[in-house]
Amino acid sequence: MAAMMAGLAVVGVGLCLAGMPSAQASASQLPTVTMMVGGIDKQIYLPYQLAQDLGYFKKYGVHMVLSNEHAGGVGAEMAMASGQVDMAGAWYVHTIDFQMHGKKVIDIVQLSGAPGEREMCATGSGVKSPADWKGKAVGVTDIGSGTDDLTLYLAARYHLTSRDFTRIGVGAGETLISALKHGRIVCGMTTQPTVNAIEKLGIGYSAIDLATGKGVNKWLGGYWPTACVLARANWVKAHPKLTQDVVDAMVATMHWINTHSAAQIADHLPKDFVSNPLSTKAEYIHALAQDKGQFMPDGIMPPGGPQTVLAVEKVAGKIIKPVDLSITYTNKYAIRANALLANEYAASQ
Repeated sequence: MAAMMAGLAVVGVGLCLAGMPSAQASASQLPTVTMMVGGIDKQIYLPYQLAQDLGYFKKYGVHMVLSNEHAGGVGAEMAMASGQVDMAGAWYVHTIDFQMHGKKVIDIVQLSGAPGEREMCATGSGVKSPADWKGKAVGVTDIGSGTDDLTLYLAARYHLTSRDFTRIGVGAGETLISALKHGRIVCGMTTQPTVNAIEKLGIGYSAIDLATGKGVNKWLGGYWPTACVLARANWVKAHPKLTQDVVDAMVATMHWINTHSAAQIADHLPKDFVSNPLSTKAEYIHALAQDKGQFMPDGIMPPGGPQTVLAVEKVAGKIIKPVDLSITYTNKYAIRANALLANEYAASQ
């Protein structure tokens, strides 16, 4: 394993050069897979579009059709569960939610070990930990959302209950910024590029880091796997080769991310992803360099990750029956993908 990983340290370069017969095939000759992503332009979800732009889906034999979840529309995970799309780029936690509601959904490749969130607190507030939230209002995306669950768990780890502070749904982006700026909340949980915008405006600072592996281990007590590829278990069973092909492409992308700089990654993403009203390209690159550690280099579920997610959900009051974590994810496709990449690298030398 050590030898394989040493070889893979530079596999990103090899992958760009390595050719496969399927890479020459036109999209019409390849089987189509559809995937909806829960915010495709968000930094935490960049691997899906990057895999497309690097040509890895095509290289590994898939005509991938990506779509984006839109506010007010059907969520990516629900579109997948109902069969509107084959796969979803969404958070691992949904596998647990679906299991409790009798639906079998599986995480086939893990892309991130942290939610990419930061607790941004108002300048001058003095908030250093969740203990400082007592008697104050804290912003979450929506009540019952993933950021709400994380907020409740953070509070519980610092001996606060939901009665000790107030949670307010403030959305994301400009609405969260406004709530923080005008004192409706003392802190709010959000991701890039909103983090950058808050810092640039001088109205807040990052008090709690849930955007890196180091951060989640400190604040949550372990990895908290988020961005992944979800599919219905029966779809995976019926399409084992397509499943493997998609995972091969995603794992190749994760190795590429691991072996390239934030600037190189930004150069391979759509211009409007990395430069928009909330963030310049330079700011995007700075933020990505800071938070790139959230991405798993090999697509493997981090040890203890599912247990940490389950613990958060329990504190949030969402676990209503026993959960079998062993059927919520699989590493077998990622293990095969890593072996394939190692062989490709060896053949290119």
